[in-house]
Amino acid sequence: MRIVNLIENTNGHAPCAAAHGLSFYIETAGHRLLVDLGPSEETLRNAERLGVDLQTVDTVVLSHGHYDHTGGVMAFAALNRTAPIFMQKSAVDAYYADDGEQAGSERFRYIGIDARISALPQVRLIDGDHRIDDELSLFVIERRAFAWPPGNARLLRKTSGGFVRDSFDHEQCLVIREGRRRVLVSGCAHNGILNILAEVARKFGSAPDAVFSGFHLMKKTDYTAEEIVEIERTAEALKRYDTTYYTCHCTGVPAFDVMKTVLGGQLHYVHSGDEITLFGTEGEG
Repeated sequence: MRIVNLIENTNGHAPCAAAHGLSFYIETAGHRLLVDLGPSEETLRNAERLGVDLQTVDTVVLSHGHYDHTGGVMAFAALNRTAPIFMQKSAVDAYYADDGEQAGSERFRYIGIDARISALPQVRLIDGDHRIDDELSLFVIERRAFAWPPGNARLLRKTSGGFVRDSFDHEQCLVIREGRRRVLVSGCAHNGILNILAEVARKFGSAPDAVFSGFHLMKKTDYTAEEIVEIERTAEALKRYDTTYYTCHCTGVPAFDVMKTVLGGQLHYVHSGDEITLFGTEGEG
């Protein structure tokens, strides 16, 4: 299985642009797929730089309804008109970030998807879990035993009655089967990576062998001592699984560094343009 990070927040060794967002290109035995399409058309330009032919993509999964994961969709749909695009039906709702009183009239900032996406003929709006085929399954989080990432507190859904806290029912995750092995691909893990892993074990019978996901731990300010302790506790809980983690984007480099001290070789950072080969000769580009 080949997994290429087409775009995320940091530069790797490949000659690719970095931007706040995420997109994975994945080759399996039966598919060429995309999970998310980054914040803009730069995702497509990175694919070209890396020699990834997006016209061969046969499946697209959008992890949730935020712009930084869907900004390249319209450009992709103009290039590839046949690949179905799977998204939760609630991903088309209006999502905002609360930037605080100091932002004044710009306090509530729209972070949802381009409204044109839902009208694309290849879009498949789904509601809850969905099995695409023997290799690919989508699932949503129905049970939560662990706390959400604290950054969720400022993320909102706009309703007819005003702003309410986002419940992240629009977030979906992908499980890829390869023989007896499973790979979990998420976007930001807004439902909490520990909740997601528990849901994989419940719905699929065991924890995944590998995880590709942001952990939504990034902050614009320094972490408090209490926040550092919570990040360490999360890493300690992840360490109990026999799983290798590949993270990026909304985890943030400072949080990654804290988690790395706990997880060691179980945790890797994948930069923009990096490539991972799983279940074969494994390495990072």
